[in-house]
Amino acid sequence: MIIPLGLLFLYFGVIILIGFFNRKNKNKEEFFLASKKLPSWLLAITFIASWWGGGSAIDVVDHAYANGINSFWIYGMPVLISTFFMFVFAKAIRRLSTISQPQIMEKRYNSQIALLLSVLIVVFMLVTAASQIVAIAKFFQVYLDVDYSLAAIVGTLLVLIYSLFGGFKAVVITDLFQFVFFLITAIVVFVICYNNSGGFDMAMQKAELNNKIGYMSFFYDIGNNLTYVITFGAAWMIQANVWQRISAANRPVDARKMMGLSFFAFIPLYLLVSLTGILSYSFIDHIPEGGIVAYIIKNYSSPILAAVLFVGLCSAIMSTLDSLINTGSLSLTIDIYSKYINPKASTSRLVLVGRIATLLIGFVALLIALEIRSLLKLSWIASDLITTTVFAPLILGFVWKRASVKACFVSIIFGFCFSTYNLLVFLGIDLPVAWEHQSTTQAVIGIIGSTLIFVISSFLLTDDNKTKAELFVQDSGLISN
Repeated sequence: MIIPLGLLFLYFGVIILIGFFNRKNKNKEEFFLASKKLPSWLLAITFIASWWGGGSAIDVVDHAYANGINSFWIYGMPVLISTFFMFVFAKAIRRLSTISQPQIMEKRYNSQIALLLSVLIVVFMLVTAASQIVAIAKFFQVYLDVDYSLAAIVGTLLVLIYSLFGGFKAVVITDLFQFVFFLITAIVVFVICYNNSGGFDMAMQKAELNNKIGYMSFFYDIGNNLTYVITFGAAWMIQANVWQRISAANRPVDARKMMGLSFFAFIPLYLLVSLTGILSYSFIDHIPEGGIVAYIIKNYSSPILAAVLFVGLCSAIMSTLDSLINTGSLSLTIDIYSKYINPKASTSRLVLVGRIATLLIGFVALLIALEIRSLLKLSWIASDLITTTVFAPLILGFVWKRASVKACFVSIIFGFCFSTYNLLVFLGIDLPVAWEHQSTTQAVIGIIGSTLIFVISSFLLTDDNKTKAELFVQDSGLISN
């Protein structure tokens, strides 16, 4: 235990120094967007690290172990779909020259709609950040043999320390190191699995012996997997921390280049972790507590290599966690505090509030992670909320001039009621439901229902937003492209 802990604290000492040397932020744009001076390749890496380098990549290994190659649909396919659509929207988002998503909604609709979105973003970031805390807590718990609660607290504190100093720039730079570190870790774990498995044939033979139907079929059980494709894909397409990175691009063309690079990188990266899970099936009898990856690192490598891989895995999860916390802090600071509480706040005050908001987001996410200890369930809760509330108004607002403020409000209220009802059912409250909980049917009803309500209400509930809407669509330039 001494070696991995020593390497972990050495690693985070370096990360904290990076944050410390990037602590001087002259204004809110520098703190939250790094003054829009970061190159597209670096933004692509921090974007990839925020999705692939976190709990999802590790969770894919466990799902692939249990269900085979079709587990790629749970995280990999939603990531590809959302990245593709963000490639289409990237230039339009960057042209608007905003700092946050709610600022976009205010340009398109009004300040009240922007406030609603701000609150929803904060809630989404809290729950999603909690899912990453769950991932690192379980890993610490198994590898270091410590209590789950202690592991969650330590993991959260480590991320908060370096996130407090440098803002978005520090997050991006540390994400670069964390991505490289986890990429090496993922490759090494794959090699270890391959060497101990006897190849894919052995995994297929064991799957046949255990009646694992469709284990090597990419399209097997696609009906159930579409649940995740629809819900996660729609939610991640409008995920505020992705839009933050698009807004941080130097030029609109750089924003699109960032998304293009990310799309093609995600394919081999998610395949890598999926195949790792399949190979591990041939020599591991069941999914151990803490997951396949943690088990392999602890039991199938030398102490020194295990310590290095341990740090690499920790860095991967934390690269996602710091991104979520930073974006939640952005919404609290810029879209709520600066807009409604203290509009005359000085630049130094906003940076200070941003750091306080960072602490607050981390603390509340930690409390959630201590209560709900499932990465997939937390991801579902967050995605169900954001897709049914703002997906239709946000996306259609770029291309449909008739979309009205009143319709946007009605659609958000419907989505909030729908997702809250689902959450109450999840929490064990005995309520009548006409669909299977967390199913494709539920996902389709939520998204299509909110979209239909938005479209129909836009025809029935018109307002004086026509000129503003036309100017927004023109400024975004999406239709003309």
